[in-house]
This record gives sequence, C-alpha cells and structure tokens, in this order.
Amino acid sequence: MNLSFFDQFTSPCLLGIPLILLSMLFPALLLPSPNNRWINNRLSTLQLWLINLITKQLMTPLNKKGHKWALILTSLMMLLLMVNLLGLLPYTFTPTTQLSMNMALAFPLWLATMLTGLRNQPSISLGHLLPEGTPTLLIPALIMIETASLLIRPLALGVRLTANLTAGHLLIQLISTATTALLPIIPAVSILTASILFLLTILEVAVAMIQAYVFVLLLSLYLQENI
Repeated sequence: MNLSFFDQFTSPCLLGIPLILLSMLFPALLLPSPNNRWINNRLSTLQLWLINLITKQLMTPLNKKGHKWALILTSLMMLLLMVNLLGLLPYTFTPTTQLSMNMALAFPLWLATMLTGLRNQPSISLGHLLPEGTPTLLIPALIMIETASLLIRPLALGVRLTANLTAGHLLIQLISTATTALLPIIPAVSILTASILFLLTILEVAVAMIQAYVFVLLLSLYLQENI
C-alpha cells in the first residue's frame, strides 16, 4: 500500500480504537515513581534538576499569586517536552502535531488566565483593551483590534506548535526519502543528504524543546497580565 507524507500525522488505531490517548499518557511512564527516598539514581537526580530549573524559569516573572500555577505550568511543560521528543523516534506518533489537541490545551488555560484577571482585577484587565492617551476617534477601532488580538491568542498558541512540529516532521521524511532513493543511484549525493538529515534531526530536537518552552512561557506571560 502506498503511503503519503501526511499519513504519519494520522492517529494510529487498534481494532478501530484511536490510540492518541495512549500515546499522550505513555511519556508519564518515564517520570520517577513516588518513593520514600529523595534520590534513587542519577536519572531521578537529572529529572528533579530539570523540573526545578523549568519551574524557576517559569515562576521568576510572576508574583506570589501566580505561584499557585506552578504545578499546572510545570506539568504542562514536561508533558509537551516528552511528547515532542518521543515523537522524533521512528514508528511513533506525535499528538502535538494535531491542532485539535493543541487547541484543547491552549484554549482552557488561556480562558482560565482571562477569568482570573476579570475576577481579581476587572478594571485593569479591561484596561488592556484601550491604551492610555488614545484619541477619541480611534477608541472604537482600537477596542475592536485589541479584542481581536486577545481572542486570537489561543489560536496562535495552538497553530504555532502544530505548524513547527508538522514542518519539521515533513522535512525529515522528505530528506530521508531522498537519501534512500539516491543511495543506489548517486552514493556521494546520498551521503551528503544523510549528513544534512543528521543536522536537521539535531535541529528538530532543539525545536521540540523550544516550542514546548515557548508554549508554556506565553501562557505564563498571559497569566502575569491578569494577576
């Protein structure tokens, strides 16, 4: 059966049951299980150091009220990080290439930050829609523009993560297909293409980590505006 380049983004099924939920929950198995000891091995030490570093980076711009979100943001960061990195392995499925999943993560968290601001400081939250010193004639247009830019934030979060990961996976598949096709015809060009593929894979590992960090960092900045 001939497969297209976009078949890798189709959710795998077993007996007609989509396995996207299983592929999302599998990375949690890599986390250390609770134990009565603080440190079990070097892997646990590395994981705890990474979680501490991520939490410190995300919570630094926030005040004490925002520290209540530390568990949610850090857990989201670890989930996106592991899902993105595991999706680069062969014969795996990356749930974060699905816009529906990314929107399901972005929209509720963005809405929670908005509702937090409207509940705690409604005047300041609504004041972001109209910059200070705006001419009277421009007030209706600026309110509409700021409202549109505010409502488009969750869409931008989901589309950014989806587009970057999808483009990277497509590039890797295209170059790997060209490498295998050129190997029996022009071995020298095939070796050159394989080296480009190796460098692109390293780049995609960096992109997977950066996009997870950017997704959660933007959510923390949205939270900072509303607390």
